[in-house]
Amino acid sequence: MLQLRLIVPPDLREQVLKRLDTRVGVAHLAVLPGGAVRPAGDLVLCDVAREAADELLGELRGLGLAERGAISVDEVGLTLSRAADEAERAAPGEGVDALVWEEVSEVVQEESTLSGVFLALLTVATMLAACGAVLDSAILIVGAMAVGPEFGPLAGLCVAVVRRRARPAVRSLLALAVGFTVAMALTVGFSLLMDALGLFSDARFAAARPNTSFIWQPDAMSFVVAFLAGVAGLLSLTSAKASALVGVAISVTTVPAAANAAVAVAYGEYAQGWGSAVQLALNLLGIVLAGVLTLLVQHGAWHLVRRRRTR
Repeated sequence: MLQLRLIVPPDLREQVLKRLDTRVGVAHLAVLPGGAVRPAGDLVLCDVAREAADELLGELRGLGLAERGAISVDEVGLTLSRAADEAERAAPGEGVDALVWEEVSEVVQEESTLSGVFLALLTVATMLAACGAVLDSAILIVGAMAVGPEFGPLAGLCVAVVRRRARPAVRSLLALAVGFTVAMALTVGFSLLMDALGLFSDARFAAARPNTSFIWQPDAMSFVVAFLAGVAGLLSLTSAKASALVGVAISVTTVPAAANAAVAVAYGEYAQGWGSAVQLALNLLGIVLAGVLTLLVQHGAWHLVRRRRTR
């Protein structure tokens, strides 16, 4: 269940309450007249089944409530109520399969914004992956994959493409372009510093590295793995199962490929640099393509479920 907290202007009260009272999947409707001060209005609370939330939020937006009042949505951890159970049974489909666009858009907006924390995490992850590449350490590579925050902008781009929104798409592309450029440039300098300190060496980087050579030797499986990771990643976001994102992060080689390319540039190993760049491109393309297709399939499937249940 999701909990809605609404601030409703007086002239919209009747329309909003009518929507909530007649909407399938809504329970525990409560009204506190004049309970809101800024903006002024009534405070309206209710619980709604996740599978009924997207359509209801669209209707509330259509009434202008987001502009003149407020709509807040929170996840309900536990509800012990016969009314809530009946509301969930009456709502179409299963809650775990429900696609709530407003929720997904809000999550990816925060994760796909270019910020100091995003740049710092991506840079640290890339430097960590550089250490793993030079030392031929699979453990360090996996650690760098888990630290990297690049899936947020990729998911944001997928949502923006499906919803046909230019501004979020530009924001996500900017975060990816600037983020990887800054992270790789700083990793080049980091590699040269480590070489000067005797911790990195061209000979070690150019030698056979059986544990990490896959980073700069892309093949068809690189795209397949990235595609499957993109499917899993978007499913975890839309179903609010964030725990699956860790597995997604350590299954693609975006950050390690960027790191290996940076070290290759530092040492003039351009063959490795080119292979790493191709690996990076395949991973980014696979994730975005899979994410867009996953969202389209989810949207279509959920629309069919709601139509059948309504009939």
